[in-house]
Amino acid sequence: VQLQASGGGLVQTGGSLRLSCAASGRSFSSYGMGWLRQAPGKECEFVAAISGSGGSTYYADSVKGRFTISRDNAKNTVYLQMNSLKPEDTAVYYCAARRPGIAPISRWGRPNEYDYWGQGTLVTVSS
Repeated sequence: VQLQASGGGLVQTGGSLRLSCAASGRSFSSYGMGWLRQAPGKECEFVAAISGSGGSTYYADSVKGRFTISRDNAKNTVYLQMNSLKPEDTAVYYCAARRPGIAPISRWGRPNEYDYWGQGTLVTVSS
C-alpha cells in the first residue's frame, strides 16, 4: 500500500482544513486507516482512526469533537476534516494503514500499530 497525503496549509486559529490521503494498491477496504501527527520537537502522536468499512472510528481526546475521520473506499481515499483549529494542532500530519487484524480499534492509538505510512503534510495554525 502506498499513501499520499495532501491538503495541509496555513490557517488561522478557529479555521478549518480537510486533509486527504489517497491509497494505491488493492483491497483498500481491508485496511484500517489512521491519521497521526508530529509537532516540532515532539513525538509522533495518534489523532484518529477508522475501520476498513468506515463503521468504526476512534479519536484522541485532544481532537474529539473537532476532527472527523472518514473514508471513501470507492476512491481509495481517507479524509480528516479539522475544525476549530488551535495553534497546538500545528504539526506534520501523516496518514497510515494497518494490515487486517483482530485488535479492536481502541487499540490503534499508537504509531507502531501501523504498517504503512505516507509522506506527511504540514498543517500550521497561526494564533
